[in-house]
This record gives sequence, structure tokens and C-alpha cells, in this order.
Amino acid sequence: MSEELYIDYFSILGLPEDCKTGDVKKNYKKLMKDLLLEIHNISSLTPAELDNYLLKMAMLNAGFYILRDDGRRSNYISHRKKVIELEKKWCEVAEQNPDSQEADRLRREYDRALQDFLTKYMEELVLEAGRDRECVETSNWDPFHERHASRVLRHYRQKLYSQIHERLPYYDVSKPEIDWNERRNFVAKIVKGEYPEYE
Repeated sequence: MSEELYIDYFSILGLPEDCKTGDVKKNYKKLMKDLLLEIHNISSLTPAELDNYLLKMAMLNAGFYILRDDGRRSNYISHRKKVIELEKKWCEVAEQNPDSQEADRLRREYDRALQDFLTKYMEELVLEAGRDRECVETSNWDPFHERHASRVLRHYRQKLYSQIHERLPYYDVSKPEIDWNERRNFVAKIVKGEYPEYE
């Protein structure tokens, strides 16, 4: 099971989980400075590149905002661990008995926890970080960034949600069987006028 899709703000800031607040601030400021310099040195950005840089800035802000505060850091760590443990538990039960009530209960519990985690740590607190005085000063984040970030974050949150679900039980859906000969014959009959209602 890969944990990388569950946003790891320690990894984003290049820090171990037991890092000190001073290290959080130091790494954040260095990474943000490097990112802003990189953006500044680009003469023109495509909309996709702009979205990507905006996402990186937002994630650095969020990492700093969450990890520098003991309460937010503790809640983040426990919430992340809970979702990861629920995925593991559900997969184990589903592997043994995929049609059981317990597997279905765990699937629903996991899905709720996953959505809550992504909403809180990939949208709500990210936008909140953009209003934090120290984040604003360091990243030059402004209302323009926030308006565009809302859309980018929603899209990225949905992308993560889909990527996580692709590897989970019950994700696979049978591909539809298409009889191409039957379709060709049907189109040919329409062209010949045998189905006037389709003309």
C-alpha cells in the first residue's frame, strides 16, 4: 500500500515527523524562496504551469501553517494515520470476504474518513494558510492567488481521491462489451433509410 497519495506535509517540507518548529520555519522559507525565484525567472507561463506553481505555493504554505502549530500538527498526524489504517483494514477484510457486511461497513467508513481528510488538508487548511500573516509575507499570497487556488485545489483533491480509489477493492468495473458488427449494421440501415425515425 502506497501512502504517498495521502498528503505528507513533512515530506513536502523535507522534514522528519519529529522535527522542531524552527526547522519547519527554516525549510519553508528556503523552499518558498527557491520556488518564487524559479517562477520569477520564467518569462511566460502556460495556464497549466501557472496552476502547478500555484499548487506548489499553496502546499508549502499549508505545510508550514499545519506543522508549526502543535495542535494542528497533532490533528493532522492522527487524521492521516487513521485514514491509512482504515484503508489497510478494509483491504484485509475485503480480500477475505468482499461481500461481507463488515467489508461494506469499512468501505463506507474509510470513504467518509478519506473525503474528510482530503477536504480538510487539501482544501480548507490550505486556503486558511493563505490568509495567515506569515505565509502571506513569505509567499506574497494575495486574493488573486486564493481565487485561483480554490479551483486548483478542488481539482487536485478530486484527482487524489480518484487515484487512491483506483487501487482499492471494488474499483474495477467490467468494460462494456461492444458488438462493432451490430453497430455497423445498424448505422448502415439508418443510411439506407430503414429507420426513418433516426433521419
